[in-house]
Amino acid sequence: MVVQPVRKRSFVKDAKPAAAGLLLGYARVSRGEDQNNALQTKALKAAGCRRLFEEAASGGRWDRPELHRMLDQLREGDTVVVWKLDRLSRSLKDVLHIMERIADAGAGFRSITENIDTTTPAGRMMMQMVGSFAEFERAMIRERTSAGLVAARAEGRVGGRRKKLDATKRREIAESVITGRKSGADMARLYNISQPTVSRIVAQHRMNAT
Repeated sequence: MVVQPVRKRSFVKDAKPAAAGLLLGYARVSRGEDQNNALQTKALKAAGCRRLFEEAASGGRWDRPELHRMLDQLREGDTVVVWKLDRLSRSLKDVLHIMERIADAGAGFRSITENIDTTTPAGRMMMQMVGSFAEFERAMIRERTSAGLVAARAEGRVGGRRKKLDATKRREIAESVITGRKSGADMARLYNISQPTVSRIVAQHRMNAT
């Protein structure tokens, strides 16, 4: 197995904000949860955050207005602060992408609960380790996928979705509808398919018969 070298993340080599910047707090709860941001905002204010960005949205979504508003307003020397790392995102890939956006602005990042601070050498080293594990995991997934495809081809199998209906079933559906023995709705229920699928099968059968 050949694993590609892990690239060095920009938040590791560039995140050196000055001390004069603002502390910007980001608080999030999932939409529909019976909770609010009160605990997070209290912790963020205690950490010295002068501005807070709050929203109710899933951590797996990228289209979060307050998150992007905060990222767009970042300036060199600022520091983004969250109560916990998963408030930033529940996706490790997105977390790393957001971290790079922060570093590209010349800003830093702090997580209160995990005690991560990319404005310090120890914090940058920790995030580099997280990024390295993420890269390694993706490389392993690609390796396993490639090996699985090679094994499938060796056994005469090909990728793609297996057809639900074989030629015999398709002919039975078409002939039953064309002769009037069964309706399209009847055949759809019988074979657990949609009526538009039945219509396509019938049209294809008629085309092949001409």
